[in-house]
Amino acid sequence: MEKSGERKEVVLLACGSFNPITNMHLRLFELARDHLHETGKYKVIKGMISPVGDGYKKKGLIEAHHRVAMAELATRSSDWVTVDTWESLQEEWVETAQVFRHHYQQLSSNSSEYNKDDDVILIKKKKRKLEKEEAALEKTVPYRSETKGVPELKLLCGADLLESFGTPNLWKQEDIIEIVGKFGLVCISRGGTNAQKFIYESDVLWKYKNNIAVVEEWIPNEISATRIRRSLRRGRSVRYLLPELVVDYIEKNDLYSAESEEKNADVILAPLQRYTKDANN
Repeated sequence: MEKSGERKEVVLLACGSFNPITNMHLRLFELARDHLHETGKYKVIKGMISPVGDGYKKKGLIEAHHRVAMAELATRSSDWVTVDTWESLQEEWVETAQVFRHHYQQLSSNSSEYNKDDDVILIKKKKRKLEKEEAALEKTVPYRSETKGVPELKLLCGADLLESFGTPNLWKQEDIIEIVGKFGLVCISRGGTNAQKFIYESDVLWKYKNNIAVVEEWIPNEISATRIRRSLRRGRSVRYLLPELVVDYIEKNDLYSAESEEKNADVILAPLQRYTKDANN
């Protein structure tokens, strides 16, 4: 039984392209942890970065192994933020809700180790078993208040991801309800965004508003992966915008050219393909 005044343990999970990972991505974790600790209710024990797989088919998305490698370099000096490869190793695009079910299952099984070797074994040797377990888990995952001894798993995101919930055919309604209603999220809002207004205007988000923590970034920071890639295509320096090891990796592997930015240009984004097809059936 949870003792009065005891802080709930939390694991923060950030899903996205990380194309490339930037200092702002890393700042999200620090801002979220500070905010949750200041409430006096939570203790953040771990942060995880989960780069999306190549099957996402986003324009300009370079190969997952490069994005994972850069994320690992970026978090090398952190004692609490790590990189998880499970999502990136899937052959097809995996819905964010499914990524959460996977990691929640790991937490529920008292598994605190998330490493590449384990992921490869799961994918190559236990794929069918995992799919069955996750299909069953989709219907049985309990709400946080019903789960004893398991850290809470929260989505860490920027306001742009929160607002993407309103983009037609980009998210399934039931996935939004599962992520926000069962797990909860921490949204970092910065200049030019109004996360609170979007929550107010969304019936689903308003219903679960108590599961959404909005954190203001008071130090203006306009770093974005899109702007980074553009600077690289223009031959401009991006040092001090990305971790030094990531800059070196990009230069060594000659990443982010005009050609790479056109990758998947003629392909429809995976969720739009899947959900538009489902809506028409």
